[in-house]
Formats: sequence, structure tokens, C-alpha cells
Amino acid sequence: MEDSAEMRRIRVVKEKHEAALLRKKNVVGVGIGLRQVDGQPTEQLALTVLVRRKEPESELAWHDRIPAELDGVPVDVQEVGMLRAYEQGGTDVF
Repeated sequence: MEDSAEMRRIRVVKEKHEAALLRKKNVVGVGIGLRQVDGQPTEQLALTVLVRRKEPESELAWHDRIPAELDGVPVDVQEVGMLRAYEQGGTDVF
């Protein structure tokens, strides 16, 4: 991905909202990437919110809902499961 004006704009939005997004239920990461539709990447840049498990909006408290866009930037929620980091040598890091 190139460092375009759009990418810089999304970076600003990410920095502004990342801490609040990370406090929401199931959120494990926030990044910038290509929006996905039916599991396939599109050409549209988006703020990507990574969640352990997608849940129906009706089952989430209002403060845990992730908006479809933030400051005019599309938000793409992607289910990634449980993330685990490993140190060299195979030791789990939490």
C-alpha cells in the first residue's frame, strides 16, 4: 500500500480512535488495510478492527458496538480468533 493522502488521513483517524476501539468487547487489534467483502479484499482502504469473534450487533452493549465509519473513514471488522505471540524458541508471550 502506498503512502497516499488517503493513507495519511486514515492514520490520523486510527491514532485518534485506536485506544477507544481497543476497549471494546472482543477487539484485539486496530490497523489499516483493504476492506473485505465476503472474505475477499477490495480496493478500498479502511480502518480495520480485528476481533476474536464477530457477534450480532443486537447482542452487544451500545458501548461495544463498532461504527461502520469513523470521521468519514470506512471501518471493516474482521474476525481473527485468539491471537498469540511467541518468542523465539517457542515460549508463549501474553
